[in-house]
Amino acid sequence: MKQGNIFGDKIFYGKLWKLTVPIAVQSLMLASVAAADAIMLGRVEQNAMAAVSLATQIQFIQNMVLGAIVAGLVILGAQYWGKGDKKTINDLFCMSIRLAGVTSILFFIGCIFFPRWLMLIFTNEEVLIEIGIRYLKVAGWSYLLTGISQCYLAIMKVSDHAAQTAKISIGAVLINIVLNAVFIFGFFGLPAMGVQGAALATLISRIIELGWAVTVSHQEGYIRPDWSRLFHRDALLAKDFRKCMLPILGASLAWGIGFTSYSAFMGHLGTDATAANSVAAVVRDLVCCLCNGLASGGGILVGNELGAGDLKTGKLYGDRLLVLAFLTGIVSAAVMLLMTPLIMMFVKLTDGAQDYLLGMMLIMSFYMIGRAVNTIVINGIFAAGGDTMFDMYSLMVVMWGIAIPLAAAGTFFLDWPVLVVYACTCLDEVGKIPWVLIHYRKNKWVKDLTR
Repeated sequence: MKQGNIFGDKIFYGKLWKLTVPIAVQSLMLASVAAADAIMLGRVEQNAMAAVSLATQIQFIQNMVLGAIVAGLVILGAQYWGKGDKKTINDLFCMSIRLAGVTSILFFIGCIFFPRWLMLIFTNEEVLIEIGIRYLKVAGWSYLLTGISQCYLAIMKVSDHAAQTAKISIGAVLINIVLNAVFIFGFFGLPAMGVQGAALATLISRIIELGWAVTVSHQEGYIRPDWSRLFHRDALLAKDFRKCMLPILGASLAWGIGFTSYSAFMGHLGTDATAANSVAAVVRDLVCCLCNGLASGGGILVGNELGAGDLKTGKLYGDRLLVLAFLTGIVSAAVMLLMTPLIMMFVKLTDGAQDYLLGMMLIMSFYMIGRAVNTIVINGIFAAGGDTMFDMYSLMVVMWGIAIPLAAAGTFFLDWPVLVVYACTCLDEVGKIPWVLIHYRKNKWVKDLTR
């Protein structure tokens, strides 16, 4: 295979789309839940939509921690699957369940017992705080289940059952959306519960998702945890897991807390800015589904080759993904622009919030190019070979050294217009592109991590 034959490599694309399409659909369906919440709550009241958007930032941070744990499972799991070592994969599975369980309990405690303190991080508007508290006291129970579900779904992806993960996620999401409508608006004679209805729908769908995943894992050909080894500790494997996970955890927290601070900045610029940002964030998450799928599926594909000891093919697959990353960014920007008129017509906001939303959508179309490239290259290609430290370095420099200080100064000290502050929050992804390309050419990610 030659590099110039990039679009004629049927083996590569056959494997890639088999992994990417189910994962992208899964990502789309998960983002659809946030979209459904925003649309339905937006029909009830603008403040309800804005408050839930801020409250769900707690789960966003939880998902950053869980994402690091799952990423460690996927990185090593993909390589050991390529090597054919199922026993080690099972030990990795048990290790990730332990860590995810502890994380879920901590976030549950915060949401149930300290919701006001959590909401105060994101806004000083009392009306938004009170609504957010009502949401968190119900939704917090679902946070106990999320981490375990993610571990089950991750192990299915790396063991050639990506399509099954999509079925489970789609089913859970559809149930969530239907229950959203029933509980929020009070259909079938039930009382209209508003934000608490949205939280209850999330809880029920999470219970179903976990039960479904556990049931499927007992079918022939699936990997399920050996509970007798749940607390077994392999020192070398744990060391490898930490080497993969801890830099991702640092990067995830740096990115997650930084990204959450962007919502906090908008929350301190008024209810109109908060509402517009809530809608823009939902649209962004929907459009990002393709690059998320390519990052996850492509990373597994590269990891399989590296773990099997075929470094040359792993490198070639990385080159293929790099080109696709830029194409995906351009397509995502175009989709964002095309969706803008439809979103403006459909969403019910005040005139001020509508103006903010239009500006945010235009700014985000440029942001999407950087987001797609960085997601696929850093979270997909680099992570596949265990090159996980780069992400943390780049975030500390570009996000925490440039974007956040500018946005914070504009919000609290310089009284910049809302759209200028929002543009500052989008600088980090665009600014990382040259740095990412330079690091890619060093080939530090071309490694076999198995023992």
